[in-house]
Amino acid sequence: MKTFQTEPAAETPRRRRAWRYLAGFLVVAILLVVGGRLAWSWLDPFGEETVDRSQPVLLQSIKDLSRFEAATGNFQVVVDLEKDATFLPDAVKGTRTLFVGAGGVDAYVDFSTLAAGAVTVNAERTEATVRLPRAQLEKPNLDNRRSYVFAQQRGLLDRVEGFLSSSPGDQRELYVLAEKKIAEAAAASDLRARADANTKAMLEGLLKSLGFDKVTVKFTDEP
Repeated sequence: MKTFQTEPAAETPRRRRAWRYLAGFLVVAILLVVGGRLAWSWLDPFGEETVDRSQPVLLQSIKDLSRFEAATGNFQVVVDLEKDATFLPDAVKGTRTLFVGAGGVDAYVDFSTLAAGAVTVNAERTEATVRLPRAQLEKPNLDNRRSYVFAQQRGLLDRVEGFLSSSPGDQRELYVLAEKKIAEAAAASDLRARADANTKAMLEGLLKSLGFDKVTVKFTDEP
């Protein structure tokens, strides 16, 4: 009786070829997916790329300061600016813009203006008298991150003009007006009085730490 044995060796090359084909197919598929994404990112007409070609910062000057920053006020104003044409309706010619302006105003005392006898000390060196000028207000410093156009209405001609203009988003007038209103609000507030009080407290604490028992701080408009 003859026995027959199957030889698996005949199937082995086929299986190997099948696995090779499958592995090759997977590699090609991965390459197509990755290459397709790269090609789309390169050919995407709506894609944007940011390139910073700014020049190095140039130091123009250094100025020594002789003043004490005594207080800071934070302000916010909503500017409602409207421009109308005399003989045309607003839908044709005219703009109205709501602009939120936010920024700070510093109040400081300038020590560089002190006179020669601004500080007097008694014979025992236990008492000191200081005469200071009143606090002044710095120009408003608007924060660009918190200042923005809230709403805007424009007529047809203004929209066309803005489309053709080289700087359609010019907001300088809004910033100037916001700075003016914040400066007026700071002048009407108690910011300067707060700066005077803070400066007085600072000098009293400083001179007492130096050994003076009594410290008197007066301002130039006080008797």
